[in-house]
Amino acid sequence: MEAYLLDWANLLLRWLHVIVAIAWIGSSFYFVFLDNNLLAPTADDLKKKGVDGAMWAVHGGGFYNPQKYMVAPQGGIIDSKLHWFYWESYSTWLSGFALFAVLYLWNASAFLVDRQVLDWSPVAAGAAALGFLVVFWLVYDAICRVFGFRANGERTVAALLIVVVAFAAWLACQLFSGRAAFLIVGAMLATAMSANVFFWIIPGQRKVVAAMTGGQPRDADALAIHGKRGKQRSVHNTYFTLPVLLAMLSNHYSFLYSHPRRWLVLVLLMLAGALIRQFFVQRHGWHLGRARNPWPHAAVGVAVILGVIAWLRPAPSAPSAAAPAAVGYAQLKLVLEQRCYACHGEAVRMKNLRLDSPGQVAAHAQQIYQQVVVTRIMPLSNATRMTDDERAMVARWFEGQGK
Repeated sequence: MEAYLLDWANLLLRWLHVIVAIAWIGSSFYFVFLDNNLLAPTADDLKKKGVDGAMWAVHGGGFYNPQKYMVAPQGGIIDSKLHWFYWESYSTWLSGFALFAVLYLWNASAFLVDRQVLDWSPVAAGAAALGFLVVFWLVYDAICRVFGFRANGERTVAALLIVVVAFAAWLACQLFSGRAAFLIVGAMLATAMSANVFFWIIPGQRKVVAAMTGGQPRDADALAIHGKRGKQRSVHNTYFTLPVLLAMLSNHYSFLYSHPRRWLVLVLLMLAGALIRQFFVQRHGWHLGRARNPWPHAAVGVAVILGVIAWLRPAPSAPSAAAPAAVGYAQLKLVLEQRCYACHGEAVRMKNLRLDSPGQVAAHAQQIYQQVVVTRIMPLSNATRMTDDERAMVARWFEGQGK
């Protein structure tokens, strides 16, 4: 029953996480689009109101006229509801962390620990995973504070973050199962994204709004720093988005996280995602003559992906001199007893699947072959230490099913 309820918790939390993540990413992408498409107004009434940029758009049968004011509207008057964009971020992080806790922390021995990578306790592995989230935020935030507003500060921040993320990816792959390592690196970036909103973007905006509506004399320079810092962290969140999505999707593709140099696979694909995101960010400004042609970023990003595809291609199998001996159920059963019954037997029936009966095994032959031989996802994190010879035995058993 516990496994059944955990499956439902996994499904519902994943569903919620995807919904709120779409809302957050969608609003983030939309505001990046606005910032790169707003034009300085020519109408006198807009200039008098202090409008810095505006545009017209049509959607769903209606016309929209977004306008942007730097720091605050002229006169500090907002005559309608002021909407704050933060619950999308908080809901995404809270649902994602809940999913991580239910799936990875609760089952740390199966999902976090790979004893062929590092033989340590599930409690220690869980604490280390949480440490990645906290430490990365502290390091990232310190880098932004120290270097963010210096000359060429953003380039310095970008270079340092590439080094930090690469080191974190390498370290995670030395500590955790490959699947967990990819997810943890994505989670630490996502945590920094939400922390940017919680610690800097929203507090800064609240100070600006309080000064604007409080009737007190305002120091424009003091208020401007909140806008600059908020913009800086918002832009960083934009570039983190595609790398985070790649890390979250990677758990479905074992050929990525099972590679011997999986940390480098992750870093290269994240870098490609950031480059491709730069293309989409810059293309709007390029069309308006405010930025360089963004195609080189997309070209480099695609070239990196193609290079990884070529690098990970499976090696051709050597021809066998003699056909391998067929494997019957009696031989397969010995492997299943040792490696699979702990989770798919009479006592525990993960995914409502039992592999301790010939009928169930025959009915799920394709899934067994796919999970054990092709993707090598099962056993999870190879907790029961299935050998390559045993996987080959499962393959021969499956291949003999239709004969």
